[in-house]
Amino acid sequence: MNQQGVVPITVSFSHDRSTVTRPVAQNLRRFARRFTLVCTLGIAVSGCQSLLNQTYAPSVGPSDTPQTVGQLEKNDPRARVGAREHPRIVASYGGEYSDPKVERLLARIVGALTLVSENPQQTYRITLLNSPAVNAFALPGGYLYITRGLLALANDSSEVAAVIAHEMAHVTANHGLQRKEREEAEVIASRVATEVLSSEVAGQKAIARSKLRLAAFSRQQELQADLIGVRMLGEAGFDPYAAGRFLQSMEAYGRFRADDVNSDQSLDFLSSHPDAPKRLELAMRHARAFGPPGTGTKDRDKYLDGINGLLYGDSPKEGYVRGLAFLHPNLGIRFMVPRGFEIDNTAQAVLATGPNDIAIRFDGVTEKKRTALTNYIASGWVSGLDPDTIRPIKLGTLDAATAKATADKWDFDVTVIRVKNRIYRLLTAAPTGSKGLEATANIVRGSFRKMTPAEVTSVRPLRIRVETVRAGNTVQSLANRMRGTNRKLDLFRLLNAVPAGVGLSAGQRVKIVSDR
Repeated sequence: MNQQGVVPITVSFSHDRSTVTRPVAQNLRRFARRFTLVCTLGIAVSGCQSLLNQTYAPSVGPSDTPQTVGQLEKNDPRARVGAREHPRIVASYGGEYSDPKVERLLARIVGALTLVSENPQQTYRITLLNSPAVNAFALPGGYLYITRGLLALANDSSEVAAVIAHEMAHVTANHGLQRKEREEAEVIASRVATEVLSSEVAGQKAIARSKLRLAAFSRQQELQADLIGVRMLGEAGFDPYAAGRFLQSMEAYGRFRADDVNSDQSLDFLSSHPDAPKRLELAMRHARAFGPPGTGTKDRDKYLDGINGLLYGDSPKEGYVRGLAFLHPNLGIRFMVPRGFEIDNTAQAVLATGPNDIAIRFDGVTEKKRTALTNYIASGWVSGLDPDTIRPIKLGTLDAATAKATADKWDFDVTVIRVKNRIYRLLTAAPTGSKGLEATANIVRGSFRKMTPAEVTSVRPLRIRVETVRAGNTVQSLANRMRGTNRKLDLFRLLNAVPAGVGLSAGQRVKIVSDR
């Protein structure tokens, strides 16, 4: 909370999915994951991370040189990092998300925590990120970030307060790496990626991952932030046991995600918090200092009111996965994958993996020169291209072209399609000699078409909807109302922190995922 009693929150949308990348042959899972996250912006932040600073403090306490938002453009070079990296982080997480109800909710939580923080004079800027990843982190200068995916997983205000208090503790304790260490590490990472890795994509990814490793807080710093955070929870009047409770929810979320072979969890909270059991034990021990379970407020009803209607999963700007179909109403296009395939919609591309180590990638670029599609395929972005296989084709009324490529024991079927000023690219990959490549590519290519006006208006985004349990409702009956997932029961239990074997009570409020 700043001196005027206002916690500044700035939220708007900014997202573009026109990134051009280069296919590199891999085995099935590595092929899909390779393209899931390519850091073209030069930096990405995962889990609870800071981008620089000094080594951890030897004891719990406020920093002697706290960084405030008001100082960002002044003399301290560390503070300016927050301002410089902010746009990159926002872009890495799909832009900012605007929801006035949620903004007010977060402002109230940050304000309450600031009053009991290690440094009440510290000011904060909290940004709500338009990402389904479950994550929160901080930058020097009081920059706090939380994803809408984390808000969907939390079940009350005290759980969100636990996460925010933890991040605020990192700011006031000045956790992170020294600027010199960070600069030297980045130089080394960039040189290795440039000189050793022949693939542009591999190089970009190596740089991004090296920065993530360097940015991650040490285990001791995490435990210190946990201790400070639980203290702040209790002194602010929140349920101090919320920290442990939400750690359990995140562990359950991690297990849920681990069952998805396509998922890349590098943008999720647990990727930089590997010692969850110890953290849970210590969080519960710290909480007991404030009294038995039931101490403090959870503020569940106000929280559920605040997130009712929150966007869930894919952003409309990224299109939607519905079963075997990918639909993008904003772009007005759709296609299908064969049975047995699973689609993963990422910020950079749509990926699908299926039987016999076959993988599919779809993306699009803006192209205003009206280059002939046969020339576009041959322009150098496809490794191992066989020029003799380039052919112009028609997909209904749409101009398209196809070609074949082979690289590193993988065969590729490449299709490019023009819709207005966009070129869409479908790449199907299979182990060299696989009989399934052509059949799979034909199905995907043949299903690509423009959406009808009726289809465009009928597709709605998924949102969190809060429902009150009625007499006769069961976990299964409510889970059956979930949309956009094949694992309805598992997701319902996860979002509502309802363990297996535990039922519901009439009058209880629960979250479901719905497109209505």
